[in-house]
Amino acid sequence: QVQLVESGGGLVQAGGSLRLSCAASGRTIDSNALGWFRQAPGKEREFVATISSSGSTTIYADSVKGRFTISRDNAKNTVYLQMNSLKPEDTAVYYCAARRILWAGSSARSYDYWGQGTQVTVSS
Repeated sequence: QVQLVESGGGLVQAGGSLRLSCAASGRTIDSNALGWFRQAPGKEREFVATISSSGSTTIYADSVKGRFTISRDNAKNTVYLQMNSLKPEDTAVYYCAARRILWAGSSARSYDYWGQGTQVTVSS
């Protein structure tokens, strides 16, 4: 079993930056692909970014491409999401997730473990 805990959310002005972290415990996650998803009020959870177990492959949603960067440190059992040039439409609860296979993927249904989420609010 893997437990995931996100941190780093908060309130930021449009154009600003935040770095989210997600620490895993229970066992190492070096054989798990990891992902970030978000859910805004009244909307469905949506894919943001994913990274393969080795870190060699990353995939981004079109809405965040060029602004967000996903990375991982397997030695620290942690995945990160660097968010730059934030927009009010990025406001959401951000969740990290892990799945039991090596390859990156964008489908939320393919993920087996989820964190509790961290709020990101971008003011205009």
